[in-house]
Amino acid sequence: MNESASVIESFPCLLASDQSDGDMASVMGFSGFGKKARTFDLDAIFEQTRRTAIERSQQVLEERQKEETGDSSHTAKASSSKQRDRSSSGSGNSDADSDSELIGPPVPKQLTGQEDDEDLVGPPLPPGYRGSTADDEDDDDDDMEDDEDDNPVKKIPDTHEITLQHGTKTVSALALDPSGARLVTGGYDFDVRFWDFAGMDAALNSFRTIQPCECHQIRSLQYSITGDVILVVSGNAQAKVLDRDGFPVMECPKGDQYIVDMANTKGHTAMLNSGCWHPKIKDEFMTCSNDGTVRTWDLSSNKKHKMCFKPRSLQGKKVTPTCCTYSRDGKLVAAGCQDGTIQIWDRNLSVHTKFHCRQAHAPGTDTSCLTFSYDGTTLASRGGDDTLKTWDIRNFKKPLNVATGLSAFFSMTDCCFSPDDKLLVTGTSVKKDEGNGKLVFFDRASFQKVYEIDVTNAGVVRCLWHPKLNQIMVGTGNGLAKVYYDPVKSHRGAKLCVVKSKRKERQAETLTQDYIITPHALPMFREARQRSTKKQLEKDRLDPMKSHKPEPPVTGPGRGGRVAAHGGTLSSFIVKNIALDKTDDSNPRQAILRHAKEASENPYWVAPAYTKKHQPNRAMMSGTLLEGCDHSPSSN
Repeated sequence: MNESASVIESFPCLLASDQSDGDMASVMGFSGFGKKARTFDLDAIFEQTRRTAIERSQQVLEERQKEETGDSSHTAKASSSKQRDRSSSGSGNSDADSDSELIGPPVPKQLTGQEDDEDLVGPPLPPGYRGSTADDEDDDDDDMEDDEDDNPVKKIPDTHEITLQHGTKTVSALALDPSGARLVTGGYDFDVRFWDFAGMDAALNSFRTIQPCECHQIRSLQYSITGDVILVVSGNAQAKVLDRDGFPVMECPKGDQYIVDMANTKGHTAMLNSGCWHPKIKDEFMTCSNDGTVRTWDLSSNKKHKMCFKPRSLQGKKVTPTCCTYSRDGKLVAAGCQDGTIQIWDRNLSVHTKFHCRQAHAPGTDTSCLTFSYDGTTLASRGGDDTLKTWDIRNFKKPLNVATGLSAFFSMTDCCFSPDDKLLVTGTSVKKDEGNGKLVFFDRASFQKVYEIDVTNAGVVRCLWHPKLNQIMVGTGNGLAKVYYDPVKSHRGAKLCVVKSKRKERQAETLTQDYIITPHALPMFREARQRSTKKQLEKDRLDPMKSHKPEPPVTGPGRGGRVAAHGGTLSSFIVKNIALDKTDDSNPRQAILRHAKEASENPYWVAPAYTKKHQPNRAMMSGTLLEGCDHSPSSN
């Protein structure tokens, strides 16, 4: 059915005469007004398309069959017939503006033998098909890049570094919040410093310094899983929890040291060694102490510990835990002890250990760190016997791998896994002027040393590889905290502050008097122009009020709350007081009788049972006593 014709017939106004069309075109300004619309036979188009699709499908099937039988001549005829069909189908649709494209799946190039550059419309090539084109070379390059990406050493961010000056003593604790925006460092100088990467400039200054535990060394710092509070473990027996800005939130109670069973007291009674937050519960954390216990705490209750784990030796005696940690799922509690054992409990069962290794490290050495891999199947331990070991908790009798010769002089030297779980990182210590402390990388599978970084001429104490930033934080024995990053592989963190310029320091400006120079003024009104402020500064130096000249020392006796020179030391004070004569030449009898009248009028020190008539003459009594006579009061 001719739809265009029916539309035109339904509107008679379109069938006006040529004269009326010309008049309307001249009035309206249309150049092609009145031209007939082009008509399309939709049924013919659909029928032609259907026949073309059927023929093309038959040709593809025939070509595939003939290729299998090896008849190459017949393939050439089929391709020529296909070209004739394509040309005939194009001539049949002469009414259209251009030849309509064939609808249906295209013929693969390997079947037709054509190497045209036209993009075929249809399903992609079958899997495994490869041709000798430039795209294959690009694919080879991509494969090489993938091989490089599979190498975990290439992912170590060590091309750039920044140095944060914490102080002059050992940086013994590091912590990054989960987002990586803030860094907290603690050291042997009792200070805890807060660093904000987004707020720092190239000067790299901390925005806050506090001493939360007074005169105790900071041993461990860690942000909670939400990043709103910080656990501070120091050398005293009470752990503290601070908020993000360093203000106190909670302090754990101290236990009673005279109670024999440590589970019956409410807190630790000796110095803390380590602590960490629960990986799933935001209000629970754990600490271990020299009192031989590992305790879990609840942030909402600061009256008593939550649970108490007591590590024991083979003979059942108390041993000291030196480090503790949770498993990645939070179901296990692990502790490394001073007798070289590693003991693991179920978090809800504190009586018996679930896993126990008696000879994990050398007895008498401090196991400084325990950490679980991200997949939760491997446990890494850093021992005071200069070793690094990995363990499979499903087979906890012997270690999977052992690395030796890693010197550790600090009781908090730690280790950590890389974000992809393929590398294991730890630090080494050195003696003074005997080399540099290093950051050593081991392959987790083969446990071969694959990389190392020279950090500084002091021991490497703490190392932390943040998974989101892909940056490595290092704490050293000479008071430095270093951050290693890569501009391409790392994100935010140290990259935010190194690009900022240093803020200009505000200097005190010397304000001098402004002079108005009028060349044509009379000489009597002219003022001498002050060419330099040197003479004025010399005059101000002589003025004690302007120069804040200190007061001279006091000679003679002290006055106005100031101590004189001769009384400023203990020896001079003693010499001065020895020369003073403090002998009392007064009459003792007169000193006693001075209070006789007051005592007779107001007998405050005499009981009411005694009346005046029963009392002896006090003046006579005092006189006889002084003369050495012993008289007793008369009795009724």
